[in-house]
Amino acid sequence: MLLRAETSALLVVDFQERLMPAIHQADQTVAHAVLLIQIAQQLRIPVLASEQYPRGLGPTVAAIRNVLPVEAFMEKNHFSCAAEQDCMRRIDNCGRVQWILVGVESHVCVLQTALELQATGKEVYLVADAVSSRSPRDVELAMDRMRSEGVRIVSREMVVFEWLHQAGTDSFRAISREFLR
Repeated sequence: MLLRAETSALLVVDFQERLMPAIHQADQTVAHAVLLIQIAQQLRIPVLASEQYPRGLGPTVAAIRNVLPVEAFMEKNHFSCAAEQDCMRRIDNCGRVQWILVGVESHVCVLQTALELQATGKEVYLVADAVSSRSPRDVELAMDRMRSEGVRIVSREMVVFEWLHQAGTDSFRAISREFLR
């Protein structure tokens, strides 16, 4: 199944200040998430962002916080966004069936969110180059497990080109010029 801009949303999971210094390839992972956020915004695709216990882990990193409106953020204590009642209400209110996930840590909050969203009937897509953990081995294990459970593993470019659907449009030209050089 291909992603469609009109049926998908982006969920940004727990890119928080106190956690990121320990995350493998943190700068690259954040940069890839920012790219997807900005493209989603240009295409009017809903974007939500979770923060796991922000009093302990701090707010979302500035690079992401600076490109999202304050109303995009959701606080949670459960590891899974889908287990947090307020987060799940906001996810459902978007009215989207396809959920693209980026975030940290792959083997905890991202994995639990992906599996529980899928259990609610959502199509879940994990962006392999926009997720990470403290250990690369945990990322690998998390992706293997999610794949075996039916989560679709994609790259950021797969997401972007499926959202765009065709070349030659105004959206394609604008996004290509700004983001795909």
